[in-house]
Order: sequence, then C-alpha cells, then structure tokens
Amino acid sequence: MFRRILVANRGEIALRVLRACRELGVESVIVYSEADRDAPWLEHADQRVCIGPARADRSYLDAGAILQAAEQTDARAIHPGYGFLSENAVFAARCEQQGITFIGPGPDAIRRMGDKAEAKRTIAGAGLPTIPGSKDVLPDTAAAAELADEIGFPVLLKATAGGGGKGMRRCDSADDLVRAFSEASIEAEKAFGNPGLYMERFLEGGRHVEFQILCDTAGQGIHLGERECSVQRNHQKLIEESPSPGVSAELRKTMGERVAQASAAIGYRNAGTVEFLMDAEGRLYFMEMNTRLQVEHPVTEMVTGVDLVEQQLRVAAGQPLALSQQDITLEGHAIELRINAEDPEQNFRPDPGEISHFAPPPEEIAGAKVRWDSAIRSGYRIPPHYDSMIGKLIVHGPDRPRTIDAAIAALDAMELRGIHSTVALQRRILDHPDFRSGQYDVNFLGRSGLLPASNG
Repeated sequence: MFRRILVANRGEIALRVLRACRELGVESVIVYSEADRDAPWLEHADQRVCIGPARADRSYLDAGAILQAAEQTDARAIHPGYGFLSENAVFAARCEQQGITFIGPGPDAIRRMGDKAEAKRTIAGAGLPTIPGSKDVLPDTAAAAELADEIGFPVLLKATAGGGGKGMRRCDSADDLVRAFSEASIEAEKAFGNPGLYMERFLEGGRHVEFQILCDTAGQGIHLGERECSVQRNHQKLIEESPSPGVSAELRKTMGERVAQASAAIGYRNAGTVEFLMDAEGRLYFMEMNTRLQVEHPVTEMVTGVDLVEQQLRVAAGQPLALSQQDITLEGHAIELRINAEDPEQNFRPDPGEISHFAPPPEEIAGAKVRWDSAIRSGYRIPPHYDSMIGKLIVHGPDRPRTIDAAIAALDAMELRGIHSTVALQRRILDHPDFRSGQYDVNFLGRSGLLPASNG
C-alpha cells in the first residue's frame, strides 16, 4: 500500500477519499484553490498545498501544479476523484512518466473510452450491444443526413469527447439535423475543445442503467450490480438507486457478467462504470464507459457492503482483487439524492452563497441507515466557481418502498437554510406515483408536472 496519497479534488469526494486513506493508515495530501482556502474538508488531510486561484483551469485543472505538489510532498500516488482531471489521459500519462501512480485506469483505456465513438467500437468488439448509429465521428452534415435516413428518425447527435448533455441534440427530421449539427458541434468545441460528433438512434422512453465494475492488474474483473439513474434534469443525474426497479435478477446476472468480462478483456483496471440505455422492451444498449469513480457510487457500496474507494487504492497499489463474483450479493435497496445549491424553479440556476444553518439527518431513520456524504456546515460559503452539488444523501433500507419512505423522512429531518436547494423537489419526486411504482424513464422529470412549465 502507498505511504502517502495526494487527493486532487474538492468537496464531498475529496473528503470521501481522505477518509478512506485514514482508514487504511495512509497519509494524505490535499490540494486546494484560493477559493477553498478555508474549506471544511481540508481539516481531514495530513498536509495541504495551495495550487492556484479560484478558476478551475488555474488550479484543479492545472496538471503541472498538481504534479509539482505531489513531488514536493513525496506523494507517490494521486487520486483524481471525479470531474476535473479524473478522465484526462494526458494527465494519467504524465503521472506515469513521473513515477506517480494514477489511481484509476491507464491512459490508453481513458483515451479509448473518453472518445465516445472509439469507445462504442471497442465495446462492440468486446461483444456488448450498442445503439444503432455511426461507427466513427461524422465528417459533415451530409454524412449525418445520409446515416439518419439509414437508421431512421429520431436520432441523437452527441459530442464524441463530451458528457453532461453538452453537444447533444435530438433531431426529428432532416431540417432539425442541419440546424442541430452546427449548434452541437460549436457547443462541443467550446465545452471540450473537440467539435467531433457521432450519431445514435434516439430510443423513446429509455431508462439509464449502469453497471459498476472492478478490474485488477492481473486481468480479473467483477461487477457489483447496477444502478438506475433515470431521474435527470438537463441530462444530469439527480436521484440514483440500486438495484434498478427495471432490471430482473436474470438480466443483472447475465449482463453484469458480460460487462465484467468485456472490461477485463480490453485490459481495463481499477473501478469503472458501463452505462446503458434500456429500451421499452427491456433491452440494454451501451452508451458510454466512465473511467473513474462515479458520483453515485455510495448506493452500490450500501447494497454490496464493498468499499469502492478502498478497492481503488488496493488495485492501484498492485494488489489482486480479494473479491470474487460469488462474494458479491445485493442486500436491500439504496437511494442517493444529490443535494445541489440551485433553484429548480429557475431552471436549476446555481445559487452559491452562505449556508446560514445546516444540520444533517440522523444516521438511522424509519428502520433505514442514513449516510451523508458532504463537508458543508453552518456558515460555510459556497463558492460560485465550481459544480453546484454540495452533498449526497444516501438511504439504505430493507426494500424499495421502505427505503423511499425513509428517504422522505431523512429529507424532512435535514435542516438547510440560506440558499436554494433541490431538497423540496426531491421530496416531491420520491412521493410521485410514477417514481414509487418504479415505472419511470429519463423523460420522467420533464413530464411529471413537478417543474414550472418553462423548465419542463
């Protein structure tokens, strides 16, 4: 195991990794921007290094500053968390060049999976089903129109280097396609520095289902079940749960094993998530692979009892997986609620500012375990420079109905004042009949009637 690890992130994920280091007896270094100089999570690290001003491109995205901090503190491994540099193949390669372990997959896997068109080719070659669409980046509008005629409208244009809904457009006709191709390409260039687009058939009423995998350096791979992530706003997840109410035990077993085998076969190592879209007939189609720890990893930890961050550290240190597929069982049900500092009534506009009062819910409520992953506290001022998520509320109960009830009770028990947040909306979602029935898809929130008409 490593003697000292540098955590190259902020907020709740930084705190999560720092706690894992402490539990394993590993010294920790945390880097921070000037905007986070007084942040609560810094108190949990053994050493702190300021790497630049508030802007992310001059701090948390500054690979040189982070590597310099690792060298000056003699940290021989870097955990990137999620976001920022976590899926940056160049950064992972620079770590290797400097003899520093990047806690995640190798740079080649990050590069292949980070380019969505290449990821689709790679996964199809490994035997997993993919959504009908382009095999490569589309060269121009004419090629896009020809392919759309072949696979049929509606289609979805997607940025090959992107995520989070940027560079994505639905097209229902050839006229839509001409306009959307230019818009999506420009947006992709601005967001990711890559204007490349690929195309997929748009599946109506799809569900977002993803499988968590772990692979070691010896070529062993396992899956830890699936997560349902279909409650989304603006193509970004808001509520996740495990297991998915739309996945049968048989499908979980067969597809999970195929995902684990395919990931190991392409030489993947460490933690990863393979995301699928499920159609109305229950068929799963590959969308993308996230080569990092996911925001929603706690629901998997709760139902399996496996500490994913600990497993990341052990695999990165060269240890073989101590778990076999037979060791993985799912117990009960878990739901995660992303608590964001934003106003759902104003199209989820971010609302940074001071939290005048905060009190977390109790650790057990209505017969369920409650986990609060966050570093916020009363008086903490949320900076305007970063993502609006300020915490995650995770509830683990004996079954789905009782977990939903406990999650509502936990939201009611939590006290958060001074900012707008998603708490009230999430409570309404949990109590919505479509969510309670488990019969919902990625379009649920927009048609639920829970948002102002201008947001839906």
